Amino acid sequence: MTGEEPALPTVRLHGRAPQLSRVRAWWHQPPAHRTALLVAGEPGLGRTAVLRWAARVLGAGSTGHLVAGPGAGPRHQEWTPGALLHAVESGEGRVPALVCADDADRWPPAARRLLAEAAQRLSEAGGGLLLTAATHRPLPGELAALPAVHLDPLAPQEAAALLAEAARETVEPSVAAELIAEGEGNPALLRALAHHLSPAALRGRAPLPRPLADAATLARIAGPALTGHDPRTAGLAVLVAAGTRPAGADRVDARLALRALSRLDPGARPDPASPPALLHDAGDTLGFRSPLLGRALYAAASPARRRAAHRALAEEYAVGGHRLTALLHRSWSAADGAADAGLPARLAAEAAAAEAKEPPALRSLACARAAVLAGPGPESADWHTLAAELALNAGDAHRARLLAAAVPEHLLPVRDRGRPALVRGLATLVDGPAGDAHHALLLAAALFTTAAPERAEAARLAAADAAWAAGDLAACLASLGPDTPDGPEPEAPGDQRAGMRALLEGRFGPAARRLGRVREQGTAAPAAPEALLRSAIAALLLGEVEAARRTGARALAGARQAGSAALVPRALEYLAYAELRAGRHAEARAHAEEGLRAALRSGQRNTAAHHHAVLALSASIEDEPHVVEEHVEAACATARSHGLAQVLTLAQWAAGRADLGRGRPLEAADRLGLLVLPGPRRGHFAVWRLAVPCFVEAAVPAGRAAEARTLLDDFAGWASFGADPQAAAQLARCQALLDPTEEADALYRLALDRHAAAGGGFEHARTTLLHGKWLRRRRRPREARDRLGAAVAGFARCGAGVWARQARDELRSLVTPPSPPDRTALSSLTPQQRRIARYVARGATNRETALALSVSVRTVDYHLRRIFAALGVRSRLELARLVDEAEQSARG
Repeated sequence: MTGEEPALPTVRLHGRAPQLSRVRAWWHQPPAHRTALLVAGEPGLGRTAVLRWAARVLGAGSTGHLVAGPGAGPRHQEWTPGALLHAVESGEGRVPALVCADDADRWPPAARRLLAEAAQRLSEAGGGLLLTAATHRPLPGELAALPAVHLDPLAPQEAAALLAEAARETVEPSVAAELIAEGEGNPALLRALAHHLSPAALRGRAPLPRPLADAATLARIAGPALTGHDPRTAGLAVLVAAGTRPAGADRVDARLALRALSRLDPGARPDPASPPALLHDAGDTLGFRSPLLGRALYAAASPARRRAAHRALAEEYAVGGHRLTALLHRSWSAADGAADAGLPARLAAEAAAAEAKEPPALRSLACARAAVLAGPGPESADWHTLAAELALNAGDAHRARLLAAAVPEHLLPVRDRGRPALVRGLATLVDGPAGDAHHALLLAAALFTTAAPERAEAARLAAADAAWAAGDLAACLASLGPDTPDGPEPEAPGDQRAGMRALLEGRFGPAARRLGRVREQGTAAPAAPEALLRSAIAALLLGEVEAARRTGARALAGARQAGSAALVPRALEYLAYAELRAGRHAEARAHAEEGLRAALRSGQRNTAAHHHAVLALSASIEDEPHVVEEHVEAACATARSHGLAQVLTLAQWAAGRADLGRGRPLEAADRLGLLVLPGPRRGHFAVWRLAVPCFVEAAVPAGRAAEARTLLDDFAGWASFGADPQAAAQLARCQALLDPTEEADALYRLALDRHAAAGGGFEHARTTLLHGKWLRRRRRPREARDRLGAAVAGFARCGAGVWARQARDELRSLVTPPSPPDRTALSSLTPQQRRIARYVARGATNRETALALSVSVRTVDYHLRRIFAALGVRSRLELARLVDEAEQSARG
């Protein structure tokens, strides 16, 4: 062991919060239950960085941290397994509490056994052992049995943050998008790509090298994992790499790969039951345990070896009847410029004819390959455009944009010249600034107008969607264009466009008629997923929530059946909104969680932001403030950078509703007032009214009833249209909250009757709670008890934990009326608590109080709960009165 203990570097990890939380939880559990913990992942994902973080953060104050392993020098203090075991058993020397062992899978078996024994002794002494291992091959048995924390590739947002840090330059957005796609979520590869580019290339002022990640770069990231393979099985590994990597696949049929290997090397006799350790055999397919390693192996193989592998695969795929895949491998088997002259046309024709049986991603790849092989010309431009459209349908918005940008539009026929702009606009609509998407879609509509009116109609409707997302009412109306005649035959895009225009102009009769025709098309069978989704949107706009749920479910099933990765997240988005409008928060959460995963997989950040907003709204009725905060922050981050006013309004509404549920009306009124009161900061034109009932409920105890009354006329007009099933009941509830007379009782009862007719358990329970509070204040305890008990049961039924707790508190106050607050109790508070109490009493929010006192918001939350308990108050208003009376008494 060494006597030196050099300081560990500060480690910043992106996207590893869940894994670090698990490591922290492991370290803080009782030592008797603390077995060794394994951090596992493929090369480049940051296993060593996690160890450094653990040694710096968890091992602070320990006398040693790292056991030296193969290729690993000392990080803090170096121990060998034998020396460590001896030190622990003898009790001599400076024995570390936390031992971190890197690359334990590369240790000799004898050393691993000694380390396991040392880990057991460490645990008995209150310490712990943290190991890492690479997952590009099966783990040794003693490591495979350990509890493990697995490192996954970074999500696009996390990769973007890492890239911005690694580049140390302003990275042009299109360059950043290419680097993130090329890096495939591998932190080490992302850093290598950023360091490899010149400042001019990072800023978009110099061309990017091709390929971005060359064989040498991939070999450096793969490191020792790329060497030391069994030469008898190396041919199969390269062949599987050729069968997966260029085609964007994860796995290849095992029997087909073995037959192709026989063509490639007649003397090879691999055991089908024992594939190479680098490959994972599951369900008669072969794939790499580490995608990075498969990529590095393919790049490291010689061009001649790669072409031979593709030739063997092409022959086997042709025998099996997979014509499109066979043609693709045939195209890769030829040297540059040596392909058969007729191959590009056959490849493109097969991709166009394979619609029913091949996924859009593969067909897109085939069209793009045909365009490259054909060289510049009208056919190549057409195939390139089709490749972009198919990539968009496959959910790869980034690739679709790149392909569309490469199309020489002047070579396309006049009627097709809007297609690349349409792809760019639609791709940006799901993953980019809404304003940019709007202008691209308007350009597409202009290019289509005379030659392809149907496509122009679809582009204008999409441009209106972009303006709607941005909250730009004028641009939305301009995109929808003038009203069109209401003909006898339904015409979906025209009907939806005219119906939306009528709705935004307040002409509810024509809006209901035109949108109703679009909604009815969702009942037709069969119908394309796009048509079903359009029908579900129309039903939502009309407030026909059950129809929206049914049609949205059909659209989702159709999108999955068609393999459209682009439509699945959007179908889940509208289905989640329909569930929310129906008051089914648990179902909305389930759909949004699935939709968020699908949107992140396909790079649809705007769609992901919508799902974050739904999840924030769902969590706002539960007792999960940290979950609300996380989803609100994620939704708002994308909404601000991409100009998504609709998402921003929904997320801020969720935050305000969470404040209201936790008994913080002042904070809720401050937050929601910005959304609903007139002014430049008012929320999205079609969404802000949904937050009005929450604002009214918060405004009354916050002393802002006059402001709330100014909104009732507008909200009454919204309720009369019927687009929100709960609005009529909420209107009566708002009127009751703002009515100081006994007439409020009748208004509450009217609201409850309307809730019963509309359904929706959560809103019904909220009105029941407010009526119960009103009855308690009017000293009608028996009626109040009935209402509050029903509210508790209603909230429990729909999973609204935080609201159920509020109702239970009201019930308890009926049984044991609180004693009047003791003004002298202020003197029992600590100086810090008195300062917090005074700031809050003056109307400061928790965040404002934290900023004023230079403490965290969590600290303010903690002390405020203690203050309420010590003073016997239950609201900020009571606290304000108590502080005011105490200060007046002190002055008197």
